[in-house]
Formats: sequence, structure tokens, C-alpha cells
Amino acid sequence: MLAFLRGQVLVKRPGSLIIDNNGLGYQVFVGERFWEAAASGQPIETYLYHSVREDAADLYGFSSLDELSLFELLVSVSGIGPKSALGILSLADVEQIKQAIILGDESLLTKVSGIGGKTAQRLILELRGKIAGLLPAASLDGGQAAASSDDLEALIALGYSAPDARRALSKVDASISDPAQRLKSALQQLR
Repeated sequence: MLAFLRGQVLVKRPGSLIIDNNGLGYQVFVGERFWEAAASGQPIETYLYHSVREDAADLYGFSSLDELSLFELLVSVSGIGPKSALGILSLADVEQIKQAIILGDESLLTKVSGIGGKTAQRLILELRGKIAGLLPAASLDGGQAAASSDDLEALIALGYSAPDARRALSKVDASISDPAQRLKSALQQLR
């Protein structure tokens, strides 16, 4: 099983890179962010997910172990294949995707072609607990913890988008424990 590759970008193709490693070219499927950062002729290192199916053996590349770990969790959900998981990773950084799953934000996940509301709900249901256990302590305290699902739902009911509501709630002072004061502070951030 291949797990890591160091080499030089030989060719950039839509959605993939061909990486030369000692004269052997590996086609590695990558997310949009990783693809944009790669430059032909430049050295590259990537963590790999080796997908072996009956009709194909594909490599998927990631710039960090965090991305690889999240990708592995995403593909463990029924209905989420490697291409859809790469699409999700292309939407935002790893921590933002984890927060969206924990907070039940389907709107971020349904932006990926092939992921509808039911699939997004299943993904959130299956991964919420697993991802909450993986988040670093720093993202679970302070302003991020203030962004409870009740606060988020209240702001959405007032007409704000889920990403805007999450952003505003993350800026609320952690010392504010009263829900009404927390919402008031978040609303001030949204103005």
C-alpha cells in the first residue's frame, strides 16, 4: 500500500498531477486547493490514499495528514466516494469542514456535485461524534464552543446564512454564557 510520495510535478492535468519519482510517473488525484498550489517542474510531497477497486487502482494526494484523515472519514460514509470527498475538501480548510459537520451545516456539504440533502444529513449523522473527538482542544473552547447548534439555528431563523452565522458566533466573547447576550453579540458582529 502506498502512503507517501516525494518527487517532482511532471504534468498538471485537470484534477490530477503526474509526479515523477526516480523516473516513474504516478498519477495522483488531488483537490482543487492542492492542485492550484502545485507547479510543474517543482518538488512536491504528498500523503496518499490508495484506492483499490475491481476495475481501478487510484492514488489520491493530500498536503497534510489532517486532510488525509478527514478524507478517510468522509469515504467511510455510504454514498461518499473519493471524488465527492475531494470535492468537500476543496470547499474549505479541514477545520472549517469539521466545524460544519459538528454544527450540522448541510449547506457547505451540498455545494459538492453529487451530494444532496439526504447524503449530507447521513454524513453529518455518521461523522459528528467521530470528528468532535478529533478536534484540537483549542477549537473546542473559546468562541468556537459558543457556536452551539441552538445559537446557529436562531441566527439562521433570523435570515442569516449558516457560514455568516458561524463566523459571527466564533467572534463572541467566550466569557458570555447567557444565550440571549451571546445572540445579541453575534448580531452586532453581523451588522
